Amino acid sequence: MMTFLKTILIVLLVYLGLKFLFRLATPYLMRYISKKAGQQFEQFFGNNSNMNNQREPEGSITIDKNPSRNSQSNKNVGEYVEYEEVD
Repeated sequence: MMTFLKTILIVLLVYLGLKFLFRLATPYLMRYISKKAGQQFEQFFGNNSNMNNQREPEGSITIDKNPSRNSQSNKNVGEYVEYEEVD
């Protein structure tokens, strides 16, 4: 009977000790997680905006793709019909 009470007491003390340590460590863990998330956010979004700003001055126009000369439009698509709304 005495070993059973010792076991329950040890389990209870370990539980309370871990609970106390987690309460102390939680602010540091949250700060670490928020810093990492901020770094990843800045890495993902910051690099794209910095590259665009350095590559092109504001107000400039660039063409990413030129239409190919070999492509021909299909002239046999039908005729255009304009409809009017009747009140």
